[in-house]
Amino acid sequence: MPDAITLRPVTVDDLDLFEREFGGPEGVGAYQWFGFRSADGLRRRFAENGLLGPDGGVLSVAEAGRTVGRVEWFAGSWGRPETSACWTLAIGLIPAAQGRGIGTRAQGLLADYLFAHTRAERLQAWTDCANLAEQRALEKAGFVREGVLRSAQWRGGRWHDQVIYSLLRTDPGPAAVTGGA
Repeated sequence: MPDAITLRPVTVDDLDLFEREFGGPEGVGAYQWFGFRSADGLRRRFAENGLLGPDGGVLSVAEAGRTVGRVEWFAGSWGRPETSACWTLAIGLIPAAQGRGIGTRAQGLLADYLFAHTRAERLQAWTDCANLAEQRALEKAGFVREGVLRSAQWRGGRWHDQVIYSLLRTDPGPAAVTGGA
């Protein structure tokens, strides 16, 4: 597992990297390519709140101080939001950072961060049924596979099944992966 993986607030330089690396299918990969999007929304949110707000956020993933991707979280719920809210996690790594354990460590660090700084009881993430690398990363970060969401994601001109994972505050979780308490 890689050393010196950290999360930190996004900088303007990171936004440039995200646009360059994640602006096309070769950067985000087959499981995250949803078509071209304007970067204006991300830059506008960055100008408003640094991409850190009450409804979610984005942090940069750094390896030895160099930005190699981002992790995100956004609000979800399984009932009324005021009583059944949870965070949904997402990750994007530049191609050069993939396949080296960085995603496992970054997702574990994000889980530790959210459990330490929010009242969340449940974190969740989902990925394409064919994305075995992300499924392994989530499991190594302490997430538990819950099941398959059929035809849940529209991408590439068709519907795709997704595998959903969760991590509860009471689960043995990412601290073992991230070296936290």
